[in-house]
Amino acid sequence: MDIALNDTQTKTVTLTELAAEKLGGILEQKGLRETHALRVFVKGGGCGGMQYGMTFDDDFQDADQVFEQHGLRVVIDPTSFLYVGGSSIDYIDNLMGGGFHIENPNAASSCGCGSSFRTNGAPEGAAAGAGCGSGGGGCGH
Repeated sequence: MDIALNDTQTKTVTLTELAAEKLGGILEQKGLRETHALRVFVKGGGCGGMQYGMTFDDDFQDADQVFEQHGLRVVIDPTSFLYVGGSSIDYIDNLMGGGFHIENPNAASSCGCGSSFRTNGAPEGAAAGAGCGSGGGGCGH
């Protein structure tokens, strides 16, 4: 794989104001605003071979990257940071519904649904036979 952690001190993961507003509202509703952060992670799967995940977490590890923006914390484990460092998280509201979208400069290609991606060095069709809407383990999230 051609992914290298360039300079972790200059890379960050940013939240747009709209994403922070939506996330803050959710955290507030759940009573988690003061104790939890948004954990962003990457795992294998999806039609691109890798997929994004997000959850609220209060169990931070020493090696985690922690960023604070718009009054919210974003936490990323070191392995996931290799894939998403430099990314931006936005909230998109369109005719198909609203949702969070990650703009990832490390992705060589993305699935049409936006939750799956492939990096340089990953084989084409890393999740063989899986495609958006194919029912073969693709973007049926």
